[in-house]
Amino acid sequence: MLVSLKWLTKYVDLPMSHEELAQRLSLSGLNHEGTDHINDDVVIDLEVTSNRGDCLGHLGVAREVGVLYGLPICKPEPSLKCSGQSIDSLLTVENQFEEACPRYTARVIQGVQVGPSPSWLVEALQSVFWKRKLDGSIEQYQSINNVVDATNYVLMECGQPLHAFDYAKVSGSQIIVRPGHKGEMIDAIDHRQYELDETTCVIADAKRASAVAGVMGGALSEVSDATRDLVIESAVFTPLSVRRTARRLKLHSPSSYRFERKVDPMGVEWASQRVCEMIVDLAGGEVVSGVIDTAAEIEPRQPVVLRSSQLERILGIEIDTEEVTRILVALGCEAQAGDLGSTSGKLYVPPSWRHDLTREADLVEEVARIHGYEKIPEDAPIPVAPSSKRDFDTAMERIRQVMTAAGLSEAMTPSIVTQRLDESLSPWTDRPALESETPMLKGARRLRRTLLPSLLEGRAKNWAAASLEAELFEIAHIYLPSDTDSALPAEQYSLGLIAGRDFFEFKGVVETLCQRLGIEHSLQVSVVERAGFVPGQCVELLLGDTGVGYLGSVHEKTLKQWKMSGPVVVAELDLPKLLEKSQLVPQQKSVSSFPSIQRDLNFVVDESVRWSDMEHVVRAAVGSELAGVTYRETYRDANKDGKDRKRVLMTVELQSHEATLSGQQADDLVGQVIGACRDQLSAELLS
Repeated sequence: MLVSLKWLTKYVDLPMSHEELAQRLSLSGLNHEGTDHINDDVVIDLEVTSNRGDCLGHLGVAREVGVLYGLPICKPEPSLKCSGQSIDSLLTVENQFEEACPRYTARVIQGVQVGPSPSWLVEALQSVFWKRKLDGSIEQYQSINNVVDATNYVLMECGQPLHAFDYAKVSGSQIIVRPGHKGEMIDAIDHRQYELDETTCVIADAKRASAVAGVMGGALSEVSDATRDLVIESAVFTPLSVRRTARRLKLHSPSSYRFERKVDPMGVEWASQRVCEMIVDLAGGEVVSGVIDTAAEIEPRQPVVLRSSQLERILGIEIDTEEVTRILVALGCEAQAGDLGSTSGKLYVPPSWRHDLTREADLVEEVARIHGYEKIPEDAPIPVAPSSKRDFDTAMERIRQVMTAAGLSEAMTPSIVTQRLDESLSPWTDRPALESETPMLKGARRLRRTLLPSLLEGRAKNWAAASLEAELFEIAHIYLPSDTDSALPAEQYSLGLIAGRDFFEFKGVVETLCQRLGIEHSLQVSVVERAGFVPGQCVELLLGDTGVGYLGSVHEKTLKQWKMSGPVVVAELDLPKLLEKSQLVPQQKSVSSFPSIQRDLNFVVDESVRWSDMEHVVRAAVGSELAGVTYRETYRDANKDGKDRKRVLMTVELQSHEATLSGQQADDLVGQVIGACRDQLSAELLS
């Protein structure tokens, strides 16, 4: 925000130097970016944070100066002399897009004489509208005419954007605030053409769009030397609507910059009167009686409680109650009496231009910055309570440690995806994804049902950009449609993984993760068929009887859509279910003082029998006296064992916590293992 000191002195006396002023404003939150001299004027550049839209005008900065130095503020009070004709006979306004335009006001001025602006007005605008070129020279503001310059002057005076239409070019004498039509075009005053859509709020007449609301006016209705009658717009447009439009059209302006940071809803009427008064003074004419206002009733601000005890607790110093009230009242707050019980404090109603003041901590911050941060000693006794990590935070930390140790990099992808992404992989559900009414990103309106397609896209983009085989993981939410249309969707916290590795190696990463989380159950798998995966190489991951995720090799056809070569393995885990099985604090386990006995067993089983099935059978057969079961190797010989048969060698370790196992006891337990494998898996023991 460029602030002209010559302009600023119209509202507040400045007994201090510009260096002192810049330093004091910096200490209060308006950082000083630099100082320039333009047309015998000192111009300071202030960094205004996004929550302080009230300081995007000279009056807002003057308020800050007045509070900091205890100086009175002189705010102009416009006075309009209106003609006898009513505005209702000349103009109608219809607001069809209230969610994007909560308030729209219009006035009409007749009989103006458009011409050059006086030198004082041009100099004032040149002091705050300029750019520094690459060669260090300054590109100054080019005066347009007395009407447009007046709207720009009031914009920089109070921070409220305004727009003037040529009344003769407003078809049907109608102003319609509406969404744009798909494919609708508008010629803006920057002499470029822009395509509108249904998300764009436009100001239209009976035939066509005349302006992009909150961003820029249209060329067809702009004020020219031939203009005699004006329509003056002063409105409130919602930040989200303006920001979305400005980004989509790549069209930014001083008006959009201010609407994106919110304007004062109560300042709309003042700005309208102020600019009308200026135009009549500069260009003549008469203001038609009345104003069209689509939302004249503004909802009052709710009072905020400020307790003296909280002020002292947070700042560590005691500030006199009268000084606190003086600061907040000077900032525009209204002190109210109210019953706070035994609590010592007051109620304050924030002013309409301070939308960022909504809670007690905000008022504490205001008192601190005006009173002076430098007055708070470094050793101020501020009580703090020790914090401890939640189990969730500990688990997330361990998950990230395991993933990075396995060579994976953390990714962050949007939760809104395109149709192509959504349909490429979906292991959790076949139900259609939820869709937003308007695309949150270009071409994307579906809430993702899985993290895997986004990680696939990330790997593909890394490969295309730098021939880098990115191995990624992401921790984020997915949104699973419910089984019935009336029920709410399930928001699931998931861990997604992708790498160009062997299937079993990647399964080992998941098993390592389970071990680090203290999960006692061994990871079981169950083959499932899912679109986009290699047949037979997609499994559901199970801990006991609970399904916690999916692991699989991506099909070559799916990889070709992303112009990637294989193999690519992906996995996705349901983190809440995983954490239910976790034991983050290691538990004490008794260690047997008696020796263990190991026996090697070599079984012939069908090719379809998995090691996880065999391990499960062995553990169930032995019970508490099983110290461990270890896979050794697999051997295949169709001539000796038959077609589709294999040999699996395992080591079974037996141990009792009560006494040393005898040879007979060990033989009995091994016999239970052999019998269970024979009965449940049709396994034959090789001698």
